[in-house]
Amino acid sequence: CHAGNDTHIPRLPMTSSVSVRPAQPHDYAAWRPLWDGYNAFYGRFGATALPEHITQTTWQRLHDAAEPMLCLVAQDDASGDLLGLAHCVFHRSMTRIEPVCYLSDLFTREAARGRGVGRALIEGVYAAARTARSQRVYWQTQATNAAGRQLYDKLAKHQGFIVYAHEL
Repeated sequence: CHAGNDTHIPRLPMTSSVSVRPAQPHDYAAWRPLWDGYNAFYGRFGATALPEHITQTTWQRLHDAAEPMLCLVAQDDASGDLLGLAHCVFHRSMTRIEPVCYLSDLFTREAARGRGVGRALIEGVYAAARTARSQRVYWQTQATNAAGRQLYDKLAKHQGFIVYAHEL
């Protein structure tokens, strides 16, 4: 996965058994159930699932050096299983010179929740953002995501913004 021109993300130990690392093209089969789980959490499954070409394009972009994107995965060191994912997009800002990092997607497999996987992924994003010379990481979540918000409140400051969107 790529974060602008610099993608040197070290394997970050979370516990004695889980590490965070950049996803590799050969991780697709293990990444896909995480991606599908993330989308299902937000109601995109069955008849409302993302079209397959969007998933395929997303995976390709995550591995394209020309794309300002990053894909981290949390891996169980003992089994090699992927436990979670984090996707980020680096972009310009009107109020900063350096790039800003938007944490677009964060998901932990249900069976791995409560083990610090989400925290490790966010800390991995922070490390990647520092490498990319970004000084800000931000994200959004649904107000009803109580479990996620408990973690987020420990790792970042809620800025009080309300998100508006309009589909074109």
